[in-house]
Amino acid sequence: MDAAKLAKLQAQAASNRIGGKGTVRRKIVRKAKPSTAQDDKKLQSALKKLNVQPIPGVEEVNMFREDGNVLHFTAPKVHAALSANTIAIYGAGHVKELTELVPGILNQLGPDSLASLRKLAESYQAIQQGQQRAAAGGAAPEDDDDDVPDLVENFDVEDSTAKGKLEELN
Repeated sequence: MDAAKLAKLQAQAASNRIGGKGTVRRKIVRKAKPSTAQDDKKLQSALKKLNVQPIPGVEEVNMFREDGNVLHFTAPKVHAALSANTIAIYGAGHVKELTELVPGILNQLGPDSLASLRKLAESYQAIQQGQQRAAAGGAAPEDDDDDVPDLVENFDVEDSTAKGKLEELN
C-alpha cells in the first residue's frame, strides 16, 4: 500500500473519532426523539391549568374555513372551560371540501356558510351548463341568454310561517 494513501486514511479516521484512542468511531450522537406521549402530557398539564373539563360524546367537529373548505375531526377529544370561554379540540383533523360533507352537515350551517354553499352550487351549475353546451356542439344560440325562467311559485301569497318568523325577529 502507498504510504501517502495510508497517511490520508489515518488522518481521515482520526477526524471521525470523538473520544480517545479506544472509543468507538462515530460522528453523530443519536438522541431520542420526543414522543407524542410527552406532547400529550404537556397538553394535558396546560389544560389542567385552565381548569377545563372533558366533554364526552362528541362524534365529530367541523370548522368552516374562509376559503370554503371544512376542517373535519372524527371522534376528537374535546375539553372546555366555559368560565374562561375556552374550548380545546384535538385529534386527527382533515381538510375537506364542503361538497364532500354537505348531506351530513346541513343542520350545522350558519348564515355565512349557507351563503358560501349557494355560491358553490351556482358555480357548479355554471360549470355543468358550460360542459353541456360544449358537448352539444360548441357555441350556444345567442337567444339563450334572453330566456326568462318560468315562475314556479306564487310569491304574492303570504306565508304564515315566514310572517311569524319575521315577527319573532322584530
